[in-house]
Amino acid sequence: MTTGHNVHPLPQTDQLRAMHTIIRDRDCAREDFVFYSRRIIRLLLEHGMDLLPFTKKEVTTPVGTTYHGLEFAAELCGVSVIRAGEAMEGELRDLLPGVRIGKILIQRDKQTKQPHLYYRHLPADIAERHVLLLEPMLATAGSALAAVDVLLEAGVREDRIIMVNFLSSPEGLRRVATERPRVRIVTSAIEDRMNENAFMVPGIGDFGDRFFGTTDSGART
Repeated sequence: MTTGHNVHPLPQTDQLRAMHTIIRDRDCAREDFVFYSRRIIRLLLEHGMDLLPFTKKEVTTPVGTTYHGLEFAAELCGVSVIRAGEAMEGELRDLLPGVRIGKILIQRDKQTKQPHLYYRHLPADIAERHVLLLEPMLATAGSALAAVDVLLEAGVREDRIIMVNFLSSPEGLRRVATERPRVRIVTSAIEDRMNENAFMVPGIGDFGDRFFGTTDSGART
């Protein structure tokens, strides 16, 4: 599919495909799922931070010469969409010790099927920052777009939002591109499609359940 200029997939290396093979296996042990998921999350976050603005900086090396380098030119924070997004927080803290992390809880109403905001707690100065929005699964994009709206209402510029996804569906990517075209998306894989239960295919099942070891999502059919 055409991903659009604001979709940034990880390079599909043999190593990445090998890690996906492990975690997509329905019989993968939880400790292996967590270990290899975290490795991929680290790659996603590094890729996302590479989209931030940088400025030139010169330093003197130990041999007395000048290195013409770069430094971050933006204040950054993370915002995780509870609960699956919390799986990405540890890796972000490892990369950026002391980083501020906000929380958003959005759940789909069982009657209306529409996303409903239950909780948000964001850094007070978030409007001045670039934001890594941590949302592992982009399927229908309903919850992800609701989370984006929360950030926009808090004053964050749309072009300062980088959505970090583990898996993305073509349908979800198209919807985000249509409704929030300046939001950038980093993903480790773009799936083939969604099934009748809104699970991505070939998919990974319920990421949060598998990562945190909670109730089976019912993806085994």
